Amino acid sequence: MNYPRLVIAAPQGRSGKTTITLGLVAALTGRGLLVQPFKKGPDYIDPSWLTGAGRRPCRNLDLFMMENGVVEESFRRGMKGADIAIIEGAMGMYDGLDLEGTGSTAQLARLLEAPVILVVDTTRMTRSVAALVSGYQHFEPDINVAGVILNKVARSRHEKMLVAAVERYCQIPVLGCVPKREELGIPDRHLGLVPKGEDEELVPAIENARRLVSEYLDLDRLVAIARSAPALEDPTPGPSPTGRGEASPPSLAGKGAGGLGPSLVKIAVLKDRVFTFYYPENLEALESAGAELLYLDSMSDPALPDVDGLYIGGGFPEVFMEQLEANRSLREDIRRRAEAGLPVYAECAGLIYLSQRVRWGERSAEMVGLLPCEIEMTGKPQGHGYAVAEVVEDTPFFRRGELLKGHEFHNTRVCQLDRERARFAYRVTRGSGADSQHNDGFRLGNVVATYLHLHAAAVPQWAGRFVEAARSFSGARPSAQSR
Repeated sequence: MNYPRLVIAAPQGRSGKTTITLGLVAALTGRGLLVQPFKKGPDYIDPSWLTGAGRRPCRNLDLFMMENGVVEESFRRGMKGADIAIIEGAMGMYDGLDLEGTGSTAQLARLLEAPVILVVDTTRMTRSVAALVSGYQHFEPDINVAGVILNKVARSRHEKMLVAAVERYCQIPVLGCVPKREELGIPDRHLGLVPKGEDEELVPAIENARRLVSEYLDLDRLVAIARSAPALEDPTPGPSPTGRGEASPPSLAGKGAGGLGPSLVKIAVLKDRVFTFYYPENLEALESAGAELLYLDSMSDPALPDVDGLYIGGGFPEVFMEQLEANRSLREDIRRRAEAGLPVYAECAGLIYLSQRVRWGERSAEMVGLLPCEIEMTGKPQGHGYAVAEVVEDTPFFRRGELLKGHEFHNTRVCQLDRERARFAYRVTRGSGADSQHNDGFRLGNVVATYLHLHAAAVPQWAGRFVEAARSFSGARPSAQSR
């Protein structure tokens, strides 16, 4: 299949590739192209902005959590109906997990045979830019560095020297020179940019990026390079995120799961300004496995509806702790339902929300009160990077002996842990976990709460088991006959 595609990479982080990618997706969308954004790695925050710019769910392509064939299949599935793919890299282009660059942006570009556009921060640099670009061209010769975007260019004389150096010594085009200017208005916080869904007043940043890219980049030439990418051969089908062998639907819009199981079950999802970290494939996988998803606001909805399960993803409950505490009725309802056997799967922010209390400096607020611990916000990362956990106790979602590949992404730690009451389903073999003994996966009845973020493409059994647990719970309830 012919999939026009570009990888936007950089020599190092903070070079401006997120700004350029955001603006490029918005600008091409504004031209009438159906742009599918992708993000290399397990990030949630950049994809929230790219989703807004492209008006299609940004999808993650991760070579640690997913096998190569799953990455290729996820790419193809995401590209259904799209005209062009824009893939934002991560860190420096050749940075990976080891000296060989395993899992790097370059490895992803190689796997997808995608042309790479290198974004270079040219601060205090002139002719040296050619040496830098040439090094990236030839360090791994099979990577197609097809063009350069020069960022933070000082003035016209600076621009002329930079462009001449790249074109003379590297023989690849300079596709744009972006001047130094104020940031786009997306503030940083302890885990990176503020997610798009948290503060709608930040949305104009997308339009600012679109104008910047439209003014200073050669969009026609970028599209031509994307269209020059070679056709991809169809791979041998890999595991499906649904766990049932069929492809997930390409968007979050339709429920479309009728007929895949005996009956639909209802799973509530806390998805609002607090809880924003959800991979679209995870939600789609639940729908394809037979779930109807009901989205709730943790700060305003007074109670759970009549549901058979609850999914709480990641986000920033510490930022909204007072608002969460104020919604006492929902917190009490969740605790009561969970204690009665409701299947609940909670990741990171979900774990924090299910704890007794969260503390951040002088601030403190009550949470759901289900887990035998409190949570403390710290000034530095407590878990940040890829993680692997072995399942040591059966749960509704995973079986003993299974290995789970995911990532941790938080500045909080468990404190005031009641070890007599605490049960853990996971032993973390890579990463930090929830306590000093590398345990994770709090287990209470049908509840699992973990710091580990998982992607449905990497754990295809998760969605099917979640739905089956919800169906079993529904059938066991006295009210099931009337539903």
